[in-house]
Amino acid sequence: MLLTTQGIVLREVNYKEADKILTVLTRDFGKRTVKARGCRRKNSRLTAGSQLLVFSEMTIHERGEFLTLSEADPQQQFWSVRQDLELLALASYFAEVTESACQEGEESSEALSLLLNCLYALDTLKKPKELVKAAFELRLLVLTGYEPLLDGCAVCGLPEPENPRLHLSQGVLHCARCKGQVGPGVSMPLSPGALAAARHIVLGNPKKLFSFSLAPESMELLGDATEAFLMTQHERGFRTLDYYKQLLRY
Repeated sequence: MLLTTQGIVLREVNYKEADKILTVLTRDFGKRTVKARGCRRKNSRLTAGSQLLVFSEMTIHERGEFLTLSEADPQQQFWSVRQDLELLALASYFAEVTESACQEGEESSEALSLLLNCLYALDTLKKPKELVKAAFELRLLVLTGYEPLLDGCAVCGLPEPENPRLHLSQGVLHCARCKGQVGPGVSMPLSPGALAAARHIVLGNPKKLFSFSLAPESMELLGDATEAFLMTQHERGFRTLDYYKQLLRY
C-alpha cells in the first residue's frame, strides 16, 4: 500500500552502504520510522528529502510492519538555518525534543505545525533565538499534555502572584511566599513580563505565537523556566541542547 503525506525528517541514521533509517513526523500518520533505500548514492532521487529538517511531499510504501520511502519532493529546506551553526544546533534540538514528545503512529499534526512555524521563525522571520526556543518548549508541552496552570497562585489564588514562580514538577504557578505549601521540588522565578509571555504562549492564538517581546532579564527568566520545565516533565536531558549551549558559550 502507498501512503501519500507531508513530513519532516527528525532524525537520520546511516544504514548499510547507501541507505538511511529516518524518523519522520508526518501530517497524516504521526511519527513513523522509514527506510530510505539508496538515498546516499550519487544522484539518488531521495537524497534531498532524506536530510534532517527537510519538509517534503512524501510517498511511502507500506508492506507489513516495514515502511520504505518511495518519493520525496522537498517543499522547505530552511537554508538560512542550515547556513548558521547556532541556528542549526537549535533546530536540531527542536527535532530531538519533538521526536521524544511524539509517540509512534499517533496523530501529531499540531506538533508538526509548531515545529514548522518555529523553523520558519528562525529561517525567514529572523526572530530572536531565545524567544523562539522558549515559545517552542512551552507550546510543545501544552500540545503533549503538560500544560502548566498559570491563571493564578495555586495556594492563595492571587491572580497576579507576588514574586511569581513556576513549580517544575507540579506545573503550577505560586507566590514566592507560598512555596512551602506547594510541595517538594524546584520552582523557577518569573518576572511579571515573563509570566505575561508564558500566558501568551500557553493561552494565546497559535498564529501569533511569536508576537511578543521582552527585556533581556525577563527573556532570560522565561527561557530558563521553560527549558527546566520541559526537562523536568520529560525526565531527561537532550544532547543537542548541550551542544547548542556549548556553541553559545564559545
